[in-house]
Amino acid sequence: MSDADQQILIQTIDAILPQTQCTQCGYDGCMPYAEALARGEADINRCPPGDESGMRALASLLGRAPKPIDPACGQPGPLTVAVIDEEHCVGCTLCIKACPVDAIIGANKRMHTVLPDWCTGCDLCVAPCPVDCITMTPVSDPALMWGPRRAAQARERHQSRLARKRDSNAQSSARTNRLARPSQSDKENVVAAALAKARERRMARS
Repeated sequence: MSDADQQILIQTIDAILPQTQCTQCGYDGCMPYAEALARGEADINRCPPGDESGMRALASLLGRAPKPIDPACGQPGPLTVAVIDEEHCVGCTLCIKACPVDAIIGANKRMHTVLPDWCTGCDLCVAPCPVDCITMTPVSDPALMWGPRRAAQARERHQSRLARKRDSNAQSSARTNRLARPSQSDKENVVAAALAKARERRMARS
């Protein structure tokens, strides 16, 4: 398979996946799982949010036999959204850092809240919360039900978040390199000091 065909396959697989970015499959999001599936390195039954219909779509695309969702990855269930008990929120920002789609807003030491129409129900914000003020609540609002439109939006937000993190890491690395690398003036000062010491040694010998 050519690189172009491989990329088309990856994109087609990714379009089938629900874009919850929940990592239950064992990969860091839907795209890494899609890449592993395209390489034949992952099984088709590792996505509980995609449930049996998603698994069967993957089986048909990849020419594999359908199989039950792997219980080690979790079980399909109702769509949920995170809800923060704002009265007990301490503003630690750990949930914001954990959210893969920027669905939580707030500031350090300030109350946080969840944007329900952005939340994918991934559950990744629950464990980091030091005061257990986040619960996952089943969705009852028809407007929040999952579908291709919300999946596409979640994909876009996740990709935007990853790009922002890459930029931040690159800037941090550049700052570290600048601090570690002596500037031209630093080099000139070192050379001048060395020359001064050399002159002092010559004068001491004369």
